[in-house]
Amino acid sequence: MRINGGIALIAVGAIIAFAIRDTSSWINLTVVGIVIMLGGAFGLWFSYRLANAKHDEEITLIKPTVEDQYTTEPHEYAIQEHIDVTPSHLPKEE
Repeated sequence: MRINGGIALIAVGAIIAFAIRDTSSWINLTVVGIVIMLGGAFGLWFSYRLANAKHDEEITLIKPTVEDQYTTEPHEYAIQEHIDVTPSHLPKEE
């Protein structure tokens, strides 16, 4: 049962319990409506528990192996040559 089913059961149970006058002596519609509403409430609770069952576990945001990939230590090798970044339309300084 999903959330929609639970809400529908609560609505139908409320209609049966409070909107319909029971005149029969062999069944009490108020009790039937309340039982249906309780079933809908249980369905809501059960679907909530199923939807949030995975949140009970401990969540690791970053695995240690991924953290090792991103370090701030300098590289083992250094750049040996100078790279000229002067735009080509400007004269070079010497």
